[in-house]
Amino acid sequence: MATIVKTPSGTWKAVIRKLGWPTTAKTFRTKRDAEDWARSTEDEMVRGVYLSRAPSEKLTVAGALKRYMEEVSVTKKPTTQRSERFTAQHLEAFFGKYSMAAVSADLVAKYRDERLAAGKANNTVRIELAMLGHLFRTAIQEWGIGLTFNPVANIRKPSPGPGRSRRLNLDEQQRLFAAVDGHSNPMLGWIVRFAVETGMRSSEITGLRRSQIDLQRRVVGLSDTKNGFARLVPLTRVAAGILQLAMDNPLRPLDTDLVFFGEPGANGHRKPYVFQKLWRRITSDVGLADLHFHDLRHEAVSRLVEAGLSDQEVAAISGHKSMQMLKRYTHLRAEDLVSKLDRRLA
Repeated sequence: MATIVKTPSGTWKAVIRKLGWPTTAKTFRTKRDAEDWARSTEDEMVRGVYLSRAPSEKLTVAGALKRYMEEVSVTKKPTTQRSERFTAQHLEAFFGKYSMAAVSADLVAKYRDERLAAGKANNTVRIELAMLGHLFRTAIQEWGIGLTFNPVANIRKPSPGPGRSRRLNLDEQQRLFAAVDGHSNPMLGWIVRFAVETGMRSSEITGLRRSQIDLQRRVVGLSDTKNGFARLVPLTRVAAGILQLAMDNPLRPLDTDLVFFGEPGANGHRKPYVFQKLWRRITSDVGLADLHFHDLRHEAVSRLVEAGLSDQEVAAISGHKSMQMLKRYTHLRAEDLVSKLDRRLA
Protein backbone atom coordinates (compact mmCIF):
# COMPACT_ATOMS: atom_id res chain seq x y z
CA MET A 1 0.00 0.00 0.00
CA ALA A 2 1.10 3.56 -0.62
CA THR A 3 1.91 5.97 2.18
CA ILE A 4 0.22 9.36 1.97
CA VAL A 5 1.77 12.11 4.11
CA LYS A 6 1.19 15.82 4.43
CA THR A 7 4.29 17.93 3.88
CA PRO A 8 5.26 21.02 5.94
CA SER A 9 4.28 23.21 2.99
CA GLY A 10 0.73 21.86 3.01
CA THR A 11 0.98 19.56 -0.04
CA TRP A 12 0.44 15.80 -0.04
CA LYS A 13 3.15 13.30 -0.87
CA ALA A 14 2.45 9.77 -2.03
CA VAL A 15 5.22 7.19 -1.52
CA ILE A 16 4.98 3.69 -3.01
CA ARG A 17 7.26 0.89 -1.83
CA LYS A 18 6.57 -2.35 -3.66
CA LEU A 19 8.74 -5.44 -3.92
CA GLY A 20 10.46 -5.63 -7.27
CA TRP A 21 10.00 -1.94 -8.04
CA PRO A 22 12.08 1.11 -7.08
CA THR A 23 10.58 3.39 -4.45
CA THR A 24 8.38 5.90 -6.23
CA ALA A 25 7.11 9.20 -4.87
CA LYS A 26 5.20 12.20 -6.13
CA THR A 27 3.77 15.35 -4.52
CA PHE A 28 0.28 16.74 -5.13
CA ARG A 29 -1.78 19.72 -4.11
CA THR A 30 -4.64 17.65 -2.66
CA LYS A 31 -4.84 14.37 -0.78
CA ARG A 32 -7.40 13.05 -3.28
CA ASP A 33 -4.96 13.57 -6.18
CA ALA A 34 -2.21 11.77 -4.25
CA GLU A 35 -4.51 8.82 -3.49
CA ASP A 36 -5.71 8.59 -7.11
CA TRP A 37 -2.13 8.62 -8.44
CA ALA A 38 -1.01 6.01 -5.92
CA ARG A 39 -3.93 3.74 -6.78
CA SER A 40 -3.37 3.90 -10.55
CA THR A 41 0.41 3.53 -10.18
CA GLU A 42 0.10 0.46 -7.98
CA ASP A 43 -2.34 -1.03 -10.48
CA GLU A 44 0.19 -0.49 -13.30
CA MET A 45 2.88 -2.16 -11.19
CA VAL A 46 0.65 -5.19 -10.59
CA ARG A 47 0.03 -5.46 -14.34
CA GLY A 48 3.74 -4.98 -15.06
CA VAL A 49 3.25 -1.91 -17.25
CA TYR A 50 4.36 0.83 -14.90
CA LEU A 51 6.80 3.35 -16.33
CA SER A 52 8.10 6.21 -14.22
CA ARG A 53 7.53 9.56 -15.90
CA ALA A 54 9.67 11.42 -13.39
CA PRO A 55 12.78 11.64 -15.64
CA SER A 56 10.74 13.03 -18.55
CA GLU A 57 9.02 15.51 -16.25
CA LYS A 58 12.33 16.79 -14.90
CA LEU A 59 14.20 16.92 -18.21
CA THR A 60 13.48 19.99 -20.31
CA VAL A 61 13.70 19.94 -24.09
CA ALA A 62 16.59 22.42 -23.82
CA GLY A 63 18.45 19.97 -21.58
CA ALA A 64 17.66 17.07 -23.90
CA LEU A 65 18.91 19.02 -26.92
CA LYS A 66 22.15 19.83 -25.11
CA ARG A 67 22.72 16.15 -24.34
CA TYR A 68 21.75 15.17 -27.89
CA MET A 69 24.30 17.56 -29.38
CA GLU A 70 27.03 16.30 -27.02
CA GLU A 71 26.34 12.57 -27.42
CA VAL A 72 24.58 12.01 -30.74
CA SER A 73 25.25 14.89 -33.09
CA VAL A 74 29.02 14.73 -32.56
CA THR A 75 29.05 11.25 -34.11
CA LYS A 76 27.73 12.59 -37.42
CA LYS A 77 29.53 14.24 -40.33
CA PRO A 78 30.81 17.81 -39.77
CA THR A 79 28.33 19.24 -42.28
CA THR A 80 25.46 17.51 -40.46
CA GLN A 81 26.73 18.78 -37.12
CA ARG A 82 26.69 22.36 -38.39
CA SER A 83 23.19 21.94 -39.76
CA GLU A 84 21.92 20.41 -36.51
CA ARG A 85 23.36 23.26 -34.45
CA PHE A 86 21.16 25.70 -36.36
CA THR A 87 18.15 23.38 -36.19
CA ALA A 88 18.61 22.93 -32.44
CA GLN A 89 18.45 26.70 -31.96
CA HIS A 90 15.02 26.88 -33.61
CA LEU A 91 13.72 23.89 -31.65
CA GLU A 92 15.00 25.26 -28.35
CA ALA A 93 13.46 28.68 -28.97
CA PHE A 94 10.00 27.07 -29.21
CA PHE A 95 10.16 23.95 -27.02
CA GLY A 96 13.11 24.70 -24.72
CA LYS A 97 11.22 25.47 -21.51
CA TYR A 98 8.81 22.53 -21.83
CA SER A 99 9.57 19.26 -20.10
CA MET A 100 9.89 16.27 -22.39
CA ALA A 101 6.69 14.90 -20.84
CA ALA A 102 4.79 18.09 -21.69
CA VAL A 103 5.48 18.00 -25.44
CA SER A 104 2.33 16.71 -27.13
CA ALA A 105 1.47 16.01 -30.75
CA ASP A 106 -0.71 19.14 -30.69
CA LEU A 107 2.27 21.24 -29.63
CA VAL A 108 4.49 19.77 -32.33
CA ALA A 109 1.78 20.45 -34.92
CA LYS A 110 1.60 24.06 -33.70
CA TYR A 111 5.35 24.40 -34.20
CA ARG A 112 5.03 22.98 -37.73
CA ASP A 113 2.25 25.39 -38.64
CA GLU A 114 4.02 28.44 -37.21
CA ARG A 115 7.25 27.65 -39.08
CA LEU A 116 5.38 27.19 -42.36
CA ALA A 117 3.40 30.40 -41.78
CA ALA A 118 6.70 32.22 -41.24
CA GLY A 119 7.65 31.28 -44.80
CA LYS A 120 10.05 28.42 -44.07
CA ALA A 121 10.38 25.87 -46.85
CA ASN A 122 8.62 22.52 -46.49
CA ASN A 123 11.93 20.65 -46.54
CA THR A 124 13.35 22.92 -43.83
CA VAL A 125 10.43 22.12 -41.53
CA ARG A 126 10.67 18.42 -42.38
CA ILE A 127 14.34 18.42 -41.36
CA GLU A 128 13.53 20.17 -38.09
CA LEU A 129 10.75 17.71 -37.28
CA ALA A 130 13.03 14.80 -38.16
CA MET A 131 15.62 16.00 -35.65
CA LEU A 132 12.97 16.52 -32.96
CA GLY A 133 11.60 13.05 -33.64
CA HIS A 134 15.06 11.50 -33.38
CA LEU A 135 15.64 13.39 -30.13
CA PHE A 136 12.54 11.77 -28.60
CA ARG A 137 13.34 8.36 -30.06
CA THR A 138 16.84 8.50 -28.58
CA ALA A 139 15.52 9.69 -25.22
CA ILE A 140 12.94 6.90 -25.07
CA GLN A 141 15.08 4.03 -26.34
CA GLU A 142 18.51 4.92 -24.96
CA TRP A 143 18.09 7.37 -22.09
CA GLY A 144 15.09 5.68 -20.47
CA ILE A 145 13.24 8.91 -19.66
CA GLY A 146 9.92 7.15 -19.10
CA LEU A 147 7.83 8.17 -22.10
CA THR A 148 5.68 5.63 -23.92
CA PHE A 149 5.26 7.48 -27.23
CA ASN A 150 7.05 9.86 -29.56
CA PRO A 151 4.90 13.01 -30.07
CA VAL A 152 6.42 13.62 -33.51
CA ALA A 153 5.66 10.15 -34.88
CA ASN A 154 2.05 10.59 -35.92
CA ILE A 155 1.73 14.22 -36.93
CA ARG A 156 1.36 15.19 -40.57
CA LYS A 157 4.68 16.20 -42.16
CA PRO A 158 4.88 18.87 -44.87
CA SER A 159 5.16 17.43 -48.37
CA PRO A 160 8.75 17.20 -49.66
CA GLY A 161 8.02 19.56 -52.55
CA PRO A 162 9.11 19.21 -56.16
CA GLY A 163 12.74 20.11 -55.54
CA ARG A 164 14.78 22.75 -57.33
CA SER A 165 14.99 22.75 -61.10
CA ARG A 166 17.46 25.60 -61.65
CA ARG A 167 19.58 25.13 -64.77
CA LEU A 168 22.35 27.28 -66.25
CA ASN A 169 21.93 28.60 -69.76
CA LEU A 170 24.97 29.40 -71.88
CA ASP A 171 24.90 33.15 -71.17
CA GLU A 172 24.63 32.59 -67.42
CA GLN A 173 27.48 30.11 -67.46
CA GLN A 174 29.71 32.51 -69.34
CA ARG A 175 28.97 35.32 -66.88
CA LEU A 176 29.52 33.03 -63.89
CA PHE A 177 32.77 31.58 -65.19
CA ALA A 178 34.10 35.03 -66.10
CA ALA A 179 33.36 36.32 -62.60
CA VAL A 180 34.93 33.42 -60.69
CA ASP A 181 37.92 33.27 -63.04
CA GLY A 182 38.51 36.95 -62.41
CA HIS A 183 38.78 36.52 -58.65
CA SER A 184 42.21 36.95 -57.10
CA ASN A 185 42.21 33.39 -55.76
CA PRO A 186 42.18 30.96 -58.71
CA MET A 187 40.80 28.16 -56.51
CA LEU A 188 37.32 29.69 -56.73
CA GLY A 189 37.21 29.34 -60.51
CA TRP A 190 38.65 25.84 -60.38
CA ILE A 191 36.05 24.71 -57.81
CA VAL A 192 33.09 26.12 -59.76
CA ARG A 193 34.20 24.66 -63.08
CA PHE A 194 35.03 21.32 -61.45
CA ALA A 195 31.54 21.15 -59.90
CA VAL A 196 29.90 21.61 -63.30
CA GLU A 197 32.14 18.93 -64.82
CA THR A 198 31.71 16.27 -62.11
CA GLY A 199 28.49 16.91 -60.15
CA MET A 200 30.40 16.43 -56.90
CA ARG A 201 29.06 18.03 -53.74
CA SER A 202 30.69 21.14 -52.30
CA SER A 203 32.07 19.26 -49.28
CA GLU A 204 33.41 16.48 -51.51
CA ILE A 205 35.28 18.99 -53.68
CA THR A 206 36.77 21.13 -50.92
CA GLY A 207 37.70 18.04 -48.92
CA LEU A 208 39.66 16.51 -51.81
CA ARG A 209 43.22 15.43 -51.05
CA ARG A 210 45.95 14.70 -53.55
CA SER A 211 46.06 11.09 -52.39
CA GLN A 212 42.49 10.59 -53.66
CA ILE A 213 43.33 11.65 -57.23
CA ASP A 214 44.60 9.40 -59.99
CA LEU A 215 45.09 11.58 -63.06
CA GLN A 216 46.54 8.73 -65.09
CA ARG A 217 43.30 6.74 -64.74
CA ARG A 218 41.30 9.99 -64.60
CA VAL A 219 39.34 9.07 -61.46
CA VAL A 220 38.80 10.50 -57.98
CA GLY A 221 38.18 8.16 -55.05
CA LEU A 222 35.65 9.38 -52.50
CA SER A 223 35.29 7.53 -49.21
CA ASP A 224 33.68 10.16 -46.95
CA THR A 225 30.43 10.90 -48.77
CA LYS A 226 27.05 12.22 -47.61
CA ASN A 227 25.30 8.86 -47.89
CA GLY A 228 28.23 6.88 -46.49
CA PHE A 229 28.97 4.93 -49.69
CA ALA A 230 32.42 5.19 -51.26
CA ARG A 231 32.55 5.79 -55.01
CA LEU A 232 34.94 6.45 -57.87
CA VAL A 233 34.18 9.57 -59.88
CA PRO A 234 35.39 9.49 -63.50
CA LEU A 235 36.89 12.75 -64.74
CA THR A 236 36.32 14.46 -68.04
CA ARG A 237 39.43 15.83 -69.72
CA VAL A 238 38.41 19.29 -68.55
CA ALA A 239 37.99 18.12 -64.94
CA ALA A 240 41.35 16.35 -65.02
CA GLY A 241 42.96 19.52 -66.37
CA ILE A 242 41.43 21.56 -63.55
CA LEU A 243 42.84 19.21 -60.92
CA GLN A 244 46.24 19.32 -62.57
CA LEU A 245 46.23 23.12 -62.34
CA ALA A 246 45.13 22.97 -58.72
CA MET A 247 47.81 20.50 -57.72
CA ASP A 248 50.46 22.53 -59.57
CA ASN A 249 49.40 25.69 -57.74
CA PRO A 250 52.69 27.50 -56.97
CA LEU A 251 51.18 28.94 -53.78
CA ARG A 252 50.45 25.49 -52.37
CA PRO A 253 51.83 25.23 -48.80
CA LEU A 254 53.84 22.19 -47.78
CA ASP A 255 51.82 21.56 -44.62
CA THR A 256 48.64 20.20 -46.25
CA ASP A 257 47.49 17.51 -48.66
CA LEU A 258 44.28 19.39 -49.46
CA VAL A 259 43.81 20.29 -53.11
CA PHE A 260 41.71 23.35 -52.23
CA PHE A 261 43.25 24.64 -49.01
CA GLY A 262 42.31 27.41 -46.59
CA GLU A 263 44.21 29.33 -43.95
CA PRO A 264 45.54 27.59 -40.81
CA GLY A 265 43.10 27.38 -37.91
CA ALA A 266 43.74 28.12 -34.25
CA ASN A 267 45.33 24.68 -33.89
CA GLY A 268 47.69 25.35 -36.78
CA HIS A 269 46.03 22.84 -39.13
CA ARG A 270 44.67 23.97 -42.45
CA LYS A 271 41.01 23.46 -43.24
CA PRO A 272 39.38 23.27 -46.68
CA TYR A 273 38.93 26.46 -48.66
CA VAL A 274 35.77 28.32 -47.56
CA PHE A 275 34.07 30.21 -50.37
CA GLN A 276 30.35 30.33 -49.53
CA LYS A 277 30.18 34.05 -48.68
CA LEU A 278 32.25 34.87 -51.74
CA TRP A 279 29.94 32.73 -53.89
CA ARG A 280 26.86 34.63 -52.70
CA ARG A 281 28.52 37.98 -53.39
CA ILE A 282 29.72 37.07 -56.87
CA THR A 283 26.46 35.46 -58.00
CA SER A 284 24.60 38.53 -56.80
CA ASP A 285 26.99 40.84 -58.68
CA VAL A 286 26.41 39.00 -61.98
CA GLY A 287 22.64 38.81 -61.60
CA LEU A 288 22.47 35.16 -60.51
CA ALA A 289 21.44 35.64 -56.89
CA ASP A 290 18.94 32.78 -57.20
CA LEU A 291 21.68 30.30 -58.16
CA HIS A 292 22.82 28.02 -55.35
CA PHE A 293 26.16 26.25 -55.52
CA HIS A 294 24.31 22.95 -55.15
CA ASP A 295 22.46 23.79 -58.39
CA LEU A 296 25.74 23.07 -60.18
CA ARG A 297 25.34 19.45 -59.08
CA HIS A 298 21.84 19.41 -60.62
CA GLU A 299 23.31 20.93 -63.77
CA ALA A 300 26.08 18.35 -64.03
CA VAL A 301 23.74 15.40 -63.45
CA SER A 302 21.28 16.69 -66.03
CA ARG A 303 24.10 17.10 -68.57
CA LEU A 304 25.24 13.52 -67.99
CA VAL A 305 21.74 12.26 -68.77
CA GLU A 306 21.52 14.52 -71.83
CA ALA A 307 24.86 13.10 -72.99
CA GLY A 308 23.24 9.67 -73.21
CA LEU A 309 24.47 7.97 -70.03
CA SER A 310 22.06 5.51 -68.43
CA ASP A 311 20.47 6.12 -65.04
CA GLN A 312 22.73 3.49 -63.48
CA GLU A 313 25.84 5.10 -64.96
CA VAL A 314 24.81 8.57 -63.79
CA ALA A 315 24.00 7.27 -60.29
CA ALA A 316 27.42 5.60 -60.11
CA ILE A 317 29.04 8.96 -60.86
CA SER A 318 26.82 11.18 -58.71
CA GLY A 319 26.43 8.80 -55.77
CA HIS A 320 22.63 8.85 -55.60
CA LYS A 321 21.35 5.82 -53.69
CA SER A 322 18.01 5.54 -55.48
CA MET A 323 16.64 6.22 -58.93
CA GLN A 324 13.86 8.29 -57.34
CA MET A 325 16.37 10.68 -55.80
CA LEU A 326 18.31 10.81 -59.05
CA LYS A 327 15.15 11.90 -60.86
CA ARG A 328 14.75 14.79 -58.43
CA TYR A 329 18.19 15.99 -59.50
CA THR A 330 17.68 15.50 -63.24
CA HIS A 331 16.07 18.36 -65.11
CA LEU A 332 16.18 18.00 -68.89
CA ARG A 333 15.73 20.96 -71.19
CA ALA A 334 12.74 20.57 -73.49
CA GLU A 335 14.64 22.09 -76.42
CA ASP A 336 17.40 19.46 -76.04
CA LEU A 337 14.78 16.71 -76.08
CA VAL A 338 13.31 18.19 -79.26
CA SER A 339 16.73 17.97 -80.95
CA LYS A 340 17.16 14.38 -79.80
CA LEU A 341 13.70 13.47 -81.12
CA ASP A 342 14.54 15.00 -84.48
CA ARG A 343 17.75 12.95 -84.74
CA ARG A 344 16.04 9.70 -83.80
CA LEU A 345 13.00 10.17 -86.02
CA ALA A 346 14.83 11.50 -89.03
